[in-house]
Amino acid sequence: MENSGSETCQPLKDFYIPDYIFDTEAEPQIVNDFPACPVIVFINSRSGGQLGGDLIRTYRELLNKLQVFDLGEEAPDKVLCTLYGNFEKLKSHGNSPAAHIQNNLRLIVAGGDGTASWLLGVVSDLKLAQPPPIATVPLGTGNNLPFSFGWGKKNPGTDPGSVKSFLDQVMKAREMKIDSWHIIMRMRAPKAGACDPIPPLELPHSLHALQRVSSADSLNVEGYHTFRGGFWNYFSMGMDAQVSYAFHSERKSHPEKFKNQLTNQGTYAKLGLTQGWFFASLSHPSSRNIAQLAKVKIMKNGHWEELRIHQSIRSIVCLNLPSFSGGFNPWGTPSKTKTRDRGLTPPYVDDGLIEVVGFRDAWHGLVLLAPNGHGTRLAQAHRIRFEFHKGSADHTFMRIDGEPWKQPLPEDDDTVVVEISHLGQVSMLATEQCRSKSVDEQLTPSSASHHSEGDSPEDSDDEWEGERRKFGAAETFKIPEDIDISNLS
Repeated sequence: MENSGSETCQPLKDFYIPDYIFDTEAEPQIVNDFPACPVIVFINSRSGGQLGGDLIRTYRELLNKLQVFDLGEEAPDKVLCTLYGNFEKLKSHGNSPAAHIQNNLRLIVAGGDGTASWLLGVVSDLKLAQPPPIATVPLGTGNNLPFSFGWGKKNPGTDPGSVKSFLDQVMKAREMKIDSWHIIMRMRAPKAGACDPIPPLELPHSLHALQRVSSADSLNVEGYHTFRGGFWNYFSMGMDAQVSYAFHSERKSHPEKFKNQLTNQGTYAKLGLTQGWFFASLSHPSSRNIAQLAKVKIMKNGHWEELRIHQSIRSIVCLNLPSFSGGFNPWGTPSKTKTRDRGLTPPYVDDGLIEVVGFRDAWHGLVLLAPNGHGTRLAQAHRIRFEFHKGSADHTFMRIDGEPWKQPLPEDDDTVVVEISHLGQVSMLATEQCRSKSVDEQLTPSSASHHSEGDSPEDSDDEWEGERRKFGAAETFKIPEDIDISNLS
């Protein structure tokens, strides 16, 4: 039994990265066999109850402990900054293992959707010529990102056998591009009180990107506060975000009650009832319905065109991936008639289009359980804009990739603007069970024509265009002074 346990914890050579890659002052080791699939592992120790901490221990037993990082202690931007600086130093001295590891590097992130989005945002900001692809470990409540790419949605096993099995899948996984979306929020500075849409101490990982721009930024407007960031899966507003906000608030107040995924999901369902999401027509003020809160516009042929939102719609979702609320696909696959009459396409994750879907209440959401069920399809667009004017509601709820917040709305004759636009792409790792579809897999004439419609980011010249390409998650990313950034590859 002792020998068996010893073998279990032997470092896995196919994934192992030696010490000197992390410390260039260390003596380079003679390597005969290069790792086939070198990995850097980021784990949110606070996700999944006790699972995050257990996973860290197991990965550090099976790999070099230096290649496994606890996101509660080290930010991924600083880790990757140091790592890629080391790669360049080592390659400049002719170190071929360093070049091999850099070219074959894969990232693993374990946590909720917010944690995964944080890492994706950082990688997006690095602007590397060959960004490492990313595998996601489902360690949250919804786990929409890992589910979309075939990694499942149930929390994983933390024993060595389960971790080895996951690493084998990482080695076999294929790369797949995914669109990223830039979001800008602009609001007038209030006369009194806090101006941040999210209190700084409550800022979730995925919203580290949603931060106030500096006074020197071209997006800055005197008398206003402008925030920018990005997302990968969805932006939602309305009652679904309200329930999510209640869940996160409860979990923050009573963390001891949220020890496993099943309990978390049960609590989420109960909060849906208490918040009135299932009986919205009786308990939800019509003043908070989307049509009453905001004007919704999409960019078409270089012009903003207002969408007609039915008065009963209480939640709106701008969706990039075919997974929402733990695996549902609100867009579905439009019929040939819808494709012909409205120009709608299947939800490809790399076509530069975001799907806009509306829901009346939770019962409406249950249609997603049906084989061809879907929400109210409103539009597909490269850019979408929400304009909030003074009204009877003083706030609404918003959510980005599972992370919600309470958003104040104008009290005076002012407007809060939220604008979403296509930013770029990053590489994900997908298994054979991947649910996401690429436009390259099934490019139809309809989708090709729809993709060319509207105003692409390159052609727009409005005031927000100059700086919006930066995702924003890696504000602290700095190349060491002795490394020429032009040499990064």
